[in-house]
Amino acid sequence: MRFQAHSYLAFVLTPEPPIFDWLAQLDTWLARSPDFFVGRPVVLNLAPAALNGPGIAQLIASLEERKIRILGLEGVDPGAVGPRLPPVLRGGRPSKTAPLVEPPAREKAAASPAPAKPSSCSLVIEDPIRSGQSVIFPEGDVTVLGSVGSGAEIVAGGSIHVYGTLRGRAMAGASGNPRARIFCHKIEAELLAIDGFYATAEEIDGALRSRPAQAWLEGNVMKITALN
Repeated sequence: MRFQAHSYLAFVLTPEPPIFDWLAQLDTWLARSPDFFVGRPVVLNLAPAALNGPGIAQLIASLEERKIRILGLEGVDPGAVGPRLPPVLRGGRPSKTAPLVEPPAREKAAASPAPAKPSSCSLVIEDPIRSGQSVIFPEGDVTVLGSVGSGAEIVAGGSIHVYGTLRGRAMAGASGNPRARIFCHKIEAELLAIDGFYATAEEIDGALRSRPAQAWLEGNVMKITALN
């Protein structure tokens, strides 16, 4: 019998009290993309919530009703977690970007100071996305006319088009679209992901750096090639 350690990309939800209001905000977001978290690993950071065992179990049950399955817990005393609850995880590396799940008004504010008005299936951002900013648009494609800074993040339900340099993270097909693609004028990305499959900077061919490139899925394999 052999055991191997694997590293996976997971979303982290951080409930804040009052939990009822936080769940209401989550419902508002899920009303726009009800299947966004279906089949995806999610970790629950309970540091701000200060819940006991029964409270944690009730919160997890509420999330399961919303099609959100919890892989593990953070920010909680292992002694407060019973054997029927997910395990307490350690050693996770937090993202430098803004939280993934926010009310729609805050998402727009974080996305860009002056984005063009999106259609029902696309979002065009005229300004560069600076380090620490996060663009979340699960309804469709995202097009950035400028560059994406290191530490910035784009999450799109469809494809991602960057007409400048892509230095941050780009996650396409986040709503379950394996046909989504990522295009950029210069690739210096920290991470590329399509429909849950991802490649880190170390896994991207160094010969592609600072060149026009595209990424797509062939089955369960991400392909990254130069754009001629």
